[in-house]
Amino acid sequence: MIVHLAALWRGDIPLGQAFWEYAIAYGTIANIVATAAAIATLAAGLPDALAIFVFLMPLPYILTAVVGVVRSADKYRGPAQWATIAKIAVILWGVVMILH
Repeated sequence: MIVHLAALWRGDIPLGQAFWEYAIAYGTIANIVATAAAIATLAAGLPDALAIFVFLMPLPYILTAVVGVVRSADKYRGPAQWATIAKIAVILWGVVMILH
């Protein structure tokens, strides 16, 4: 997994895979799981600081996915509009994942 994250960070993952698999699928799942775990932490009466920590755990991955997709888009050899659309979409996705 570490090797894949390093390749993602460098933009060495093909654009479609970086966007759909690493950002949209894995990133969204990580965010949903962290949100549910943070809510469960609060419901269990554990410290608020722990719930905040759990909630923010996916942040490094989300930032890695956004950077990786942008870098993959920079290396994309297909139609330029797809690279541009992917960059805009992943940045918007990242903002939504962080601010939800």
